[in-house]
Amino acid sequence: MNIALWTAGLYALTFTLSLALLTAIMVLLPARYFVDEGRWFWSQQPPFFRWAGIIGKNLLGLVIVLLGILLSLPGIPGQGLLTILIGVMLLDIPGKRRLVRGIVRRPGIFQRLNQLRSWFGRPPLVVDTARQVTA
Repeated sequence: MNIALWTAGLYALTFTLSLALLTAIMVLLPARYFVDEGRWFWSQQPPFFRWAGIIGKNLLGLVIVLLGILLSLPGIPGQGLLTILIGVMLLDIPGKRRLVRGIVRRPGIFQRLNQLRSWFGRPPLVVDTARQVTA
């Protein structure tokens, strides 16, 4: 009985934390994150701090991806796929922007993300420079 309560509590905690992290990232992203090319991460900082930030961001992304893989295993509570997505968004890997942009462009996901952003008073995401799809 005690183990079942601990398991349920751990599941609730990991579910809540991963949902809160995903929400924070989606709300804090610049509205034009999916259309602006190039590096925007600490672009105004001196080279040492910019590179330290980029390396730190990639290491954090790798740790989050590994955690997501662990959470995706059967019997381990948590939001594995959402956690992997968050980690991939932090990594600087070839094809990442195209993959994430393709996921975000899906109408259902795009509408939900913009609805979430509107709850926090943030402008809607822009995914296409030719036209802006709104929720």
